[in-house]
Amino acid sequence: MKSKSAKIFEIIFFLSIMLLTFYTIFSRNDLPEIILAVKKMNPFYFVCAAFSALFFVCMEGFMIWYLLGITEKNVSLFRCFSYSFIGFFFSGITPSATGGQPAQLAAMKKDGISLGSSTLALMTVAVFYKLILALTGLGILLLWKKGLSLYLGNYMPLYYLGIFLNSALVVLLFLIMIHGNWMETILLQAEKLCVKIHLCKPSEQRKKTFRRIISDYRQTLYFLLKNKSKIVVTIVCTFFQRCSLFLLTYFIYLGFGLSGHSPLLIMTLQASVYIAVDMLPLPGSQGISELIYLSIFIPIFTDVFLTPSMCVTRGLSFYFLLIIGACVTLFYSHNR
Repeated sequence: MKSKSAKIFEIIFFLSIMLLTFYTIFSRNDLPEIILAVKKMNPFYFVCAAFSALFFVCMEGFMIWYLLGITEKNVSLFRCFSYSFIGFFFSGITPSATGGQPAQLAAMKKDGISLGSSTLALMTVAVFYKLILALTGLGILLLWKKGLSLYLGNYMPLYYLGIFLNSALVVLLFLIMIHGNWMETILLQAEKLCVKIHLCKPSEQRKKTFRRIISDYRQTLYFLLKNKSKIVVTIVCTFFQRCSLFLLTYFIYLGFGLSGHSPLLIMTLQASVYIAVDMLPLPGSQGISELIYLSIFIPIFTDVFLTPSMCVTRGLSFYFLLIIGACVTLFYSHNR
């Protein structure tokens, strides 16, 4: 468990990044004009965009419920939606989204769900989440490298970094699943080296954590091999879950009365933003997400609607969901 001082630091860090992001955006733009442009947005498409954002979080809750159903027969779908919003909230306020799964595990433990069942469900969701994102990034790069480079410009190295980190993580997770003993030896030797060169202090707890994580992922592999039909459903659900956030930007594009660009182009560009920032150690990828968006969507939204569209996109896909996640977390903590 994290210390109280660590939690306070994370909150201060999150708020600092958020305020700096807001200041950077609004200090260079006319706030009344942005508000006026947003007010003119078509309400129907605004609702569609908001629904896409909610669908993203709720689809994760559905997958948790679907996978828990194998071992836990009395878990409600609504409760699993709550776990998903709790995970989104803590992922959003912690660097590299490290706080999401521990918070979900704690909530599920309160509800009497066994640690084994909850760990398997959450790890399965996490593995396929990263897998789909990595495959999407590689697919875009292979099929549309020239166009992608044109739009991303100076941010192309971040895209390469995002693909590399996501792909490396997926490979590492599958190696842990398939060759757990080897990976345990490698990790423990790496930990020993870090202690020897004084990068970290000796810790038996750290070694236990390594062994527990490797054991959890190996159990996830056995779980998947025993339930092969679940793999297909989870992959399909994860794909649509990812697409829902990419589609959100297209709804906003239509909401501002714009036309001339295909939904595939807009979804691909939005996907490239997520891939570029997904693994960066910033809470909710704040700041860098906005900067890349403002850079690559200039030809799509033009100067008039660029900043308003970014405000609505990030507002719905992150801050809107974060507020709901905070409310769910508070309600859950006071009623359980």
